[in-house]
Amino acid sequence: MPTRPGSPAMQKDWDQERCEAFEIASASFHGLCMSMIRHFGPRIEPDGVTYRLWAPGAHVVDLIVDQERHRMTPRDGWHELKLTGHGPGALYRFRIDDDIEVPDPASRFQPQDVHGPSLVTDGAFEWTCTEWKGRSWHESVFLELHVGTFTPEGTFRAAIDRLAHIADTGFTAIELMPVADFAGRWNWGYDGVLPFAPDSVYGTPQDLKALIDAAHRHGLMVFLDVVYNHFGPEGNYLGRYAPAFFTKAQTPWGSAIDYRVPEVRRFAVENALYWLEDFHFDGLRLDAVHAIVEPGSLSLLHALSEAAGVLASETGRHIHLVLENDDNRAGLLDPTTDPPAGRYRAQWNDDYHHAWHVALTGEAAGYYRDYAEARSLLARALTEGFAYQGEPSAHRGGARRGEQSTHLLPTAFVNFLQNHDQIGNRARGERLAELAPPEALEAALAVTLLAPSPPLLFMGDEWGARQRFPFFCDFQGELADAVRQGRRKEFAEAYADFGDEVPDPLVKSTLAQARLEWSEITKTPYRERLALVRRLLEARRRWIVPLLPLLKAGDAAATWQDDRLDAHWGLSGGRRLRLAANLSGRPQAPAAASGTVIWGDGDHTLAPWSVRVTLDAP
Repeated sequence: MPTRPGSPAMQKDWDQERCEAFEIASASFHGLCMSMIRHFGPRIEPDGVTYRLWAPGAHVVDLIVDQERHRMTPRDGWHELKLTGHGPGALYRFRIDDDIEVPDPASRFQPQDVHGPSLVTDGAFEWTCTEWKGRSWHESVFLELHVGTFTPEGTFRAAIDRLAHIADTGFTAIELMPVADFAGRWNWGYDGVLPFAPDSVYGTPQDLKALIDAAHRHGLMVFLDVVYNHFGPEGNYLGRYAPAFFTKAQTPWGSAIDYRVPEVRRFAVENALYWLEDFHFDGLRLDAVHAIVEPGSLSLLHALSEAAGVLASETGRHIHLVLENDDNRAGLLDPTTDPPAGRYRAQWNDDYHHAWHVALTGEAAGYYRDYAEARSLLARALTEGFAYQGEPSAHRGGARRGEQSTHLLPTAFVNFLQNHDQIGNRARGERLAELAPPEALEAALAVTLLAPSPPLLFMGDEWGARQRFPFFCDFQGELADAVRQGRRKEFAEAYADFGDEVPDPLVKSTLAQARLEWSEITKTPYRERLALVRRLLEARRRWIVPLLPLLKAGDAAATWQDDRLDAHWGLSGGRRLRLAANLSGRPQAPAAASGTVIWGDGDHTLAPWSVRVTLDAP
């Protein structure tokens, strides 16, 4: 766990903090390039390199470069030193109070893992897709992937060879699970401790840029999952020399980060801009922002979005920011304002997933207990966004959850049937392909891919992969034992039922179990599922996407009758997009179809496990 601060959080002048937050977001309006205002990480200059470390808790800091030791100059909590004649390729560390040597918390690359020296990199890369400006938000169709298990090689370069498959299937965006440097040889990514450094297991920064450049050539946006709510439990030295980085509050994963401190807030905002500007990412997905502890009026989320908006204005690029937020805060979302102006395009809609999961599997444990009325909650999530808009949550002890979202467009919600969390946070990591009947799952897929909200599939879902995706990491010693014990405690009932079938998260075979088997896509039934998904996404591209800018906020409704779902969304000009789904094994008779049939047949009878989508005539 990150080291807890040894003193109370630093009290700051709130007006000064607001000014500093505004400086980050608006510096470019004063004629400054974003890269010129960065404070963290080495700065390469024509005659050398300037090294900087924010270490207010250290008395003295020495810079160790290629085994040579240099005393750094302290000022206002910062320690700085310029070395002439130095450039890219230098390995360096910081020695704190003649006691401990640490990497740069803003290291751009760690060739020897999180405890080793940092490498000075110049970021040079010859981009080939120089005219790429991104895609409009309403075109988004996501494939989430984990770089280490997406291919047998588990590297950025290897993923390039699969981009044609992704684009040909009909996806318009890939979303990478976190790549920030973590301890060990494999990890989900949410234990990162050096957020500016792509993990060397996957390749170099240049390899990651090559992946993004190639994706753009295929017309694919690239999003990155970033974690600003905690640091991983191994390799984070910030508490030793910058205790003000953390508060006494705790998240489920360690000490909370104190974003009231201007330097700490700047660290996160600079990190976001680094990925968006230097790597040309088209957007970011911010992990579990409900776990960001921010007492007071300042908001990291607002400052980060403002800064991204400035970058988008400067460059003319489409930049999209997405949240994961268990609090269901509708006030943070705005899918139409371009560029971002303090808000976020959309939120991952867990309500939509949870309702479908209960409907498809009948499971009702844990947070699924809140979705016993799965069908009515699914109808609400499909047409209003959040299923919980301020209602009491039994899972949360009766506390009210969420804000009203009926005024938001459906494009403010990324809908999915599963993702890395919902698969991997099961004891055995099963996918829905193992848990639900195939005909029911295909009907749910059709609803998800043809409804207005941007859909997301997890890697392999497009062909119905059955590879499990259990949690995995590569810690050692006491920490490894603690992880094993924690998993056993969390899934005690599953361990009792399945015993040795529950995978050990620390062994390499668990990682291997999660790797996709690409040869499946030429075999039955995987080949047929892939063909179905491709037809669905072609229908979405041809018919649904052009209608999305015409959606009218607050003009949607859905009803259940027997096993039939009927939903509709209003469009400007008086037209209406309608969806009818028969989620049973017997024929149903939906309301008479009118207008253009986008998906399904034109018969009045709705076949078992089928979906029909129509567009009313103007």
